[in-house]
Amino acid sequence: MNIKAGIIGGAGMTGGELLRVLLNHPHLKVTFVHSRSQAGNLISSVHNDLFGETSMTFTDTIGEADVYFLCLGHGESRKFLEENALSPTSLLIDLSQDFRLKEGVVEDRSTVMGGREFIYGLPELQKEAIQKASSIANPGCFATAIQLALLPAAKASLFKTDIHVSAITGSTGAGLKPMSTTGFSWRNNNISSYKVFNHQHLLEIGQSVRQLQDDFEQDINFIPYRGNFSRGILASVYFESDLEEKEIFKLYEEYYRDSAFTFVTSDAIDLKQVVNTNKCLLSVQKHGKNILVTSVIDNLLKGAVGQAVQNMNLMLGLEETTALKLKTIAF
Repeated sequence: MNIKAGIIGGAGMTGGELLRVLLNHPHLKVTFVHSRSQAGNLISSVHNDLFGETSMTFTDTIGEADVYFLCLGHGESRKFLEENALSPTSLLIDLSQDFRLKEGVVEDRSTVMGGREFIYGLPELQKEAIQKASSIANPGCFATAIQLALLPAAKASLFKTDIHVSAITGSTGAGLKPMSTTGFSWRNNNISSYKVFNHQHLLEIGQSVRQLQDDFEQDINFIPYRGNFSRGILASVYFESDLEEKEIFKLYEEYYRDSAFTFVTSDAIDLKQVVNTNKCLLSVQKHGKNILVTSVIDNLLKGAVGQAVQNMNLMLGLEETTALKLKTIAF
């Protein structure tokens, strides 16, 4: 199989990470990388670690491809599709938040734009729908980590009280654009909360919970933190339940039994177990009346481009793990 792939918005952090994965995909060739700001420049002059891996240059022309990845800023993907007519037979995977949400409670989690029906691309939630899809709305990074901690409990309709979440993300979650909270001197030896109780990913998390537990009306109380490290997300999620730990553990283990990348343990977990991989590890424990689920992912891989490639593999009928068996950094 010789699949042609094009990347729109390839100069950013997400575009660079996507290139690192796709250049090692055995069934795919990247035919163009689009960037208005870097057109004509060598890709390796922007993504320096790709020096020696590719001699391609950025282009401001949209080429022909079997699959397009949109690595644009939030709000830009919708504008791009309004201004550019892509082949209706091509596959499209959008990594922004533009098509993740749909009004009301839905069964198949889709939204339509310009004749394209976007399926929400969380494989652990709706793999069969992704396999049949031509357009995917890739989930957010916090949303992925937190949803994977909630899905089995939602399927069992366990949520009768509020859900509480604290989660910390590395600096790569903020992208390349300089901000007052992304500089080294501010971020190093520092930690801070932001968007407390109103982070944008709460909307897609709520939709997924209601998709599996349609009577869910409780609050999801989410406090996000900025960490002084580069990659990864650790989320601590807890909720009340009468179930014993062994019962909830079995419920989670069975839900993810056939998952290619999500694994369940009762042991403590940490970020270094998943950094530079497409894995999610979930630690399930009972403390008093509360179930505690700790979730760790790499925000750039399982939280973004790794999941996008996982979705592409499913759409194309390829082995789900193709090009995604990456090595973990142990130290």
